[in-house]
Amino acid sequence: MPQISLPIVDSTPSPTLGADLPVDETRGKYSFISLGCPKNLVDSERMLGLLRDEGFQLVPDPESSDFVVINTCGFIDNARQESFEAIDQMLDLKRQGRIKGVIVSGCLAERERAKLLEQRPEIDSLVGVFSRDDITQMANRLVDGLDEQRTVFRPAPIRALDDSNRLRITPPHFAYLKISEGCDRLCTFCAIPKMRGKHASKPLETILKEARQLAESGTRELIVVAQDTTYYGRDIYGESRLTELLAELEKVDGLEWIRLMYFYPMYIDDRLIDAIADSEKIVPYIDMPLQHFNAEMLRRMSRRVTPDSTRELVAKLRGRIDDLVMRTTFITGFPGETDAHFEELVEFVKEAKFERLGAFTYSLEPDTPAAKLPNHLPDEVKVERQRVLMEVQQKIAFDWSKRQVGQALEVILDKAVDKEKNVWVGRTFADAPDVDALVYVTGQPHKPLSMGQIVPTEIVSHQDYDLVGAAIGSPR
Repeated sequence: MPQISLPIVDSTPSPTLGADLPVDETRGKYSFISLGCPKNLVDSERMLGLLRDEGFQLVPDPESSDFVVINTCGFIDNARQESFEAIDQMLDLKRQGRIKGVIVSGCLAERERAKLLEQRPEIDSLVGVFSRDDITQMANRLVDGLDEQRTVFRPAPIRALDDSNRLRITPPHFAYLKISEGCDRLCTFCAIPKMRGKHASKPLETILKEARQLAESGTRELIVVAQDTTYYGRDIYGESRLTELLAELEKVDGLEWIRLMYFYPMYIDDRLIDAIADSEKIVPYIDMPLQHFNAEMLRRMSRRVTPDSTRELVAKLRGRIDDLVMRTTFITGFPGETDAHFEELVEFVKEAKFERLGAFTYSLEPDTPAAKLPNHLPDEVKVERQRVLMEVQQKIAFDWSKRQVGQALEVILDKAVDKEKNVWVGRTFADAPDVDALVYVTGQPHKPLSMGQIVPTEIVSHQDYDLVGAAIGSPR
C-alpha cells in the first residue's frame, strides 16, 4: 500500500464545543481525514461535532475504526490528487478487511458526484458540501448495513450554514470563524462557485454566538475566514457589514487576537481601514490574494481591478495601518501570459515588498472559463516563472526577518519543541497558522511556558523565514 501523509484527526488534544457521550454508548468507531483550506476545516469540525453527538467515537488510527470519513478538497489539480490518494489508501484498507467503510465528503465529492462513484465504486457514501449535516444519517446507514442510499447532495443555501457545536481539531488557543459561504466572483480560473455556490453570509448574531462559544472554549486567536471576506453582509443587508462585525467581535471576552484572511481587493473602504488601524485586538495583518498585476492578465482573469487601483490600495493600507504585514498570492503561467506580463508582475512584487507571498502555477480546471482561453503555456514555463517570482520574494521575506532581530514581539505559543526543555514554537502577529513563518522561543530558567500563552519575546536571530527569540517579561 503506498504511504502518503494524511492528517488523521485525533480527538484528544483539543477541547470540544458541546458535551461528549460516554464511550459505552457509542454507535461505532471512526477516523477522520480533513483536507484543504480553513473553510473546509470548519466543515470538518462541524461534522465531527455531529458525529460525536450521535454517539460515534473518534479514534486516531483508521485500522482501529469501523469506518473513515474523508473531507476532501477539489480546488486545483494538486489538491484533487491528494484527495484521491487519501481515498485510495482508505479503500485499500477496506479491501484488506481492516475497515468496514469509507465516506467521502467535501468539495471533491460535490464536484465529481456520480463520476467519483463510477471510478471508485467501493466508496460507501458521498456527502456533498451542503449536505455535511447529513453525515450522521450516512454513518448510521453504514454501520447498520443499509446501502439503498449512497449519496446525499443538497442545493446551496441562501444563508450560510450554522457552524456552532463543533468538535475542535485546532489547538485550543486558536480557531477559525467562517462568516460566509460561497462566492459571487466570476474569476475565470476558479471553480469554487461551482462547488460552494453563491455568496451567502451568516447573520451577524449567528457569528457572534459562534465567536462567544469559541472564546469560552479557550480560543484566544480568532481567524476570520470566508471565500470573500470583504463582501460579508451584502446579500443580507444590501451593503458590506464587515466593519460592524469586527466592532462586535472586539467586544467578545477572552479573544486577544483577531486575524483577517481572504480579503478581495474591493469594498475595502476608509471605515474598514480605520477599524483595523484603531483596533486593540485586530492584528495588523491582511491576507489579500491579488493573483496578478498586469492589466491584460487581470482582465482575462475577470478580477475587476486594475494595476492602478491595486497599487493605490496597497499604498493606502500601508500608510494607514501601523506595522502592517501583508500576505498575498499570485498565479504564474495564466493563459496568454507573456514575458512582458510576467516581468510587470515581478517588478510590482519588488516594489510592494509583501512580507508574505505565495506563488502558484496556473492549474487548468476543465469546467472554468479560463480552460477555453487561447495560448495555454507549457508546464515548464509556469514552473520556471514560479521559481523566479519566489526567488524575488525570498529576498524580501529574508530582509523582513533580518529587520526583526533586536525587536520585542509578542508570540503566541503553539507547541513545545520535542526533546528540548522549555523551548516552544509559536507565531507573531505576522504569521497565520500553517501558511506563514514560525518563531522558536526559549523560556526563562525556572519559568516554564505553556501552550496558548502570548509571550513577550526578544528576537535574537533569524533562520531564513523563521525567527529565534528569548522570552522576556511575563506571559499572559
